[in-house]
Amino acid sequence: MRTYGSSTRHTGVGSQATVLLLVLLLLSGAIVSRLAWLQLLHGRDYRAMADENRIRLIPRDPIRGRLLDRNGRVLATNRLTYKLYVQPRLLSPGDWPGLRDRLASLLGIPAATLDRNHELGQNSEGYRIKLAGPLSQTQVLRFREQASTFPAVEVAADVLRSYPEGRLASHLLGYTGSIGEEEYERLREKGYRLQDRIGRSGLEKAYESHLRGEWGGQQLEVNAAGEVQRVLGDKPARAGRDLRLTIDLDLQRTAERALGSVAKGAIVAMDPRTGAIRALASRPNFDPNIFSEGPTTAQWNDLNRPVAPMLNRAFQGFPPASTFKVVTTIAGLESGQFVPSSTLPTVGQFCYDGQCYGDHGAFGFIGFQKALAVSSNSFYYLLGLKMGPDQLFRTARRLGYGQLTGIELKEEETAGLLGDPAWKKKVLGEAWTSVDTITSAIGQGAVTVTPLQMARLYAAVANGGTLVTPHLVERDTPNRWIGLKPDTVRVVREGLRMVVTEGTATLLNDPLLPPVAGKTGTGEDPPRPDHAWFGGYAPAGRPDLVIVAFGENSGGYGGTVAAPMVKALMSTWFHIGKSSGTP
Repeated sequence: MRTYGSSTRHTGVGSQATVLLLVLLLLSGAIVSRLAWLQLLHGRDYRAMADENRIRLIPRDPIRGRLLDRNGRVLATNRLTYKLYVQPRLLSPGDWPGLRDRLASLLGIPAATLDRNHELGQNSEGYRIKLAGPLSQTQVLRFREQASTFPAVEVAADVLRSYPEGRLASHLLGYTGSIGEEEYERLREKGYRLQDRIGRSGLEKAYESHLRGEWGGQQLEVNAAGEVQRVLGDKPARAGRDLRLTIDLDLQRTAERALGSVAKGAIVAMDPRTGAIRALASRPNFDPNIFSEGPTTAQWNDLNRPVAPMLNRAFQGFPPASTFKVVTTIAGLESGQFVPSSTLPTVGQFCYDGQCYGDHGAFGFIGFQKALAVSSNSFYYLLGLKMGPDQLFRTARRLGYGQLTGIELKEEETAGLLGDPAWKKKVLGEAWTSVDTITSAIGQGAVTVTPLQMARLYAAVANGGTLVTPHLVERDTPNRWIGLKPDTVRVVREGLRMVVTEGTATLLNDPLLPPVAGKTGTGEDPPRPDHAWFGGYAPAGRPDLVIVAFGENSGGYGGTVAAPMVKALMSTWFHIGKSSGTP
């Protein structure tokens, strides 16, 4: 019995030892598994979390390159401001309400504003969220005094795009805007960040890669109070490059003032020898500075008015009216059907195929030069009928109409319209008639031309037959010799000079100006008021400036509305401009 009892006791002890061993093994296995789970499978994640608690990443915005006029004067630059940010990775979800209220009380910012910006700034990358800005100096000082009590919040310097001249040249300079989350997915590989800024229009967009620069940043080690202990890494931001334009600031200012005489319109001034744009203005315009902070609702509504302030009218097509008679003249002389001394009869009322068309005078038999000077409609009605529409539209294309000019802002430019017989058949399903030929010959048919295209055409006349490529930044540009006959160029130049000396633009026959040549135009746009045009150049013998002025639905005539704008620019260029480096 004792032996049996002893055996039972030994068996019980052995069983207890086995259980304890199993428990120890299970506990050890759990600990090892947990360690493996923490260290091997998720070690990187937890290391990152730990680093986030002690390491701050401070991005450094790249300084965007400046836009300068041809003499180095600033058209677009940058200004320093301060903004309030929160880093969501360093903030527990339940901590936001208390943090928001403390910030609102300290900085005098409505809690609702902080809430809205916090919600709008949420992003999948956990990138810092802008809560407010720009901050006043008082707000910056208040925050920095208590910065250690806001470990997830920072006040950082920010660089905003600034346009010192305000609305001046806004359509060609363009503006910048923030990148949204969806757009970021497409741009992140190019080095962009969420809430980064990018060129949205004009030269800001066309030369984005040249201007933008490259982000930098600092990696800082901080303690539990958020105080910086040491710098772990530092990459300076690379500034963007400045861009010097062909624009002359004095001439641009004059163009903007001159356009003040009309509600809507455009002016283009260009060197006819090279295609360098000296001034390009469109009215109404806008202030690109409002996009630096983001437009308010009122500002956005103003930008979307029916008059379209953000539309660059220098790149839009309009009926060219009598300025198109230069094309018709060239077409007739180049057709071989006419010689420089050819004359045609003019009448007060021209009738053909049962339709009658008015003219503002009967001048008898006149030649090409006189027809341009007095802008005789009946001369060009007959000229168009004699040579036919094919020759007319072929010449218009040869002179650059109906196609893009090649300027850098190609996404904003339109090609205009040359409504020839093929176009009418395809689009309207109708056959061409004599009415179409007659109206097209004086620029009143299905024809639209942009002010920039017109400047290019008048430059070709001024330089003797080269179709230049307009450009806003000095670069190698293709030019095309269009092979006009010397007599054609001579006759057109003589006629355009007569427009100023004895025709419809005698306002420009001013002894204070060099000899000016050009053509007026008054385009019908019923039931709205007429358009007013002038295209020309100076000095007539050796031109270095072409100007096209346009008043959209301005009423009046080209000689009374557009020509005074041109006179203002010529006065600036040939007097003030010469002292600032104008050739």
